[in-house]
Amino acid sequence: MAETVAPTVAGSASPGSTRRERTGWYFYDWANSAFQTTVITVFLGPFLTTVTKLAAGCELGADSCDGYVHPLGIRVSPGSYYPYLVSLSVLLTVFVLPVIGAVADRSLHKKRLLGAAAFTGAGATIAFAFVTGERYLLGGALFLIANIAFGAAVVVYNSFLPQLGGPDDRDSISSRGWAIGYLGGGLLLALNLVAVSMLGEDGNPQRTLDLARWSIVSAGVWWAAFTLLPLRWLREHPTAEALRGGGNVLTDGFRQLGRTLREIRAYPLTLFFLLAFLVFNDGIQTVITLASQYGTEELGLEQSTLIVTILLVQFLAFGGALALGALARRIGAWKTVLLSLVLWTGVIVAAFRLPAKAPVPFMILGACIGLVLGGSQALSRSLFSQLIPAGKEGEYYGFYEISDKGTSWLGPLAFGLVFQLTASYRVGLVSLLIFFVVGFALLAAVPMRRAIVAAGNTPPRVL
Repeated sequence: MAETVAPTVAGSASPGSTRRERTGWYFYDWANSAFQTTVITVFLGPFLTTVTKLAAGCELGADSCDGYVHPLGIRVSPGSYYPYLVSLSVLLTVFVLPVIGAVADRSLHKKRLLGAAAFTGAGATIAFAFVTGERYLLGGALFLIANIAFGAAVVVYNSFLPQLGGPDDRDSISSRGWAIGYLGGGLLLALNLVAVSMLGEDGNPQRTLDLARWSIVSAGVWWAAFTLLPLRWLREHPTAEALRGGGNVLTDGFRQLGRTLREIRAYPLTLFFLLAFLVFNDGIQTVITLASQYGTEELGLEQSTLIVTILLVQFLAFGGALALGALARRIGAWKTVLLSLVLWTGVIVAAFRLPAKAPVPFMILGACIGLVLGGSQALSRSLFSQLIPAGKEGEYYGFYEISDKGTSWLGPLAFGLVFQLTASYRVGLVSLLIFFVVGFALLAAVPMRRAIVAAGNTPPRVL
């Protein structure tokens, strides 16, 4: 007989879920983590920075570059091009993701929306096979498409969470999803590590660039292939609005989004939590997105060192997500996330003091990141699910996703501006401390139990 979870209660839209359905949900984390890990965290920053340097007239493999590129007539340092792209992608997702969420809430076929977004992102990632030579503009355009589609798919994916279990189950369900995602991302990264180690040639930067490009392509193939499992195993959980039907899903989604923007003021504590999340998660996502660029450009580390470190992060994050999920069952998810932000502050301070060309300290710091990374994100996701009014899951996760999974913008923008002004990645890194300190203060000020009740939901036993 299929395993079931505790029935959902007030504020939930489903009486429960089967093990098969939850496994399908977990496997989308397995599928899309390849993009987050192989593309965003490891290869894309150094790869696109190198391609941009070539377009700026610099020699392949040169340690420094005084040239500039001029996308749309704007003078941009090659080292700032990728952080600026990350910020631009978020400005675009501000308009896209809440609409996708509103459409998902009114659709009878959320799985189709999930598939369309996932395959669009995977296709754009596979198309990096054509980013050769000095085609930095093509690479930038493909990244924008892939990252926006990635965020859109995660909005629809996250909107399934409140229907998979009750208030006391969601922390563990969310943590398992993140943990399995880290295994999937880590496995593909391990395969890429083998490829880079076996096929790379010392003193041949072109071979390194080619291996990076094909590693990016492999993530798109992985993402597309494993998305087939959740599309087969997940069940539809249509909202009352979707069941009523009677209109055009897209236009009705726009209208509903407008109503939600007006009505969301009735949930000020939910908004306050979202503000706290946007701040501290901006710092987390900036560290994830720019870690490999910091390692190569500032610390002078080899690509193989970065891959080994991120692989270490992935597998330790599997255990870290489960461990923090277990801690949340004892002291509550809210307190556990606060503890993780204290640890993140220590990570930034330690990263600033890392010596150049020293791989072992960088790997040790990566291990520390792995222990806090998965839990802080998984528990933030499940905490937010408690603050969403019933039937609005897609829309609210649309707002949530604007600053999640690599789509933050203030952190990369601050990092890029500081680098352009100082030519120092270390100084840019220090600017990220403010996100963790302010985020901690804001989250600590949220009265979680009162906020959950205000949203019409039943609080979990322990917060």
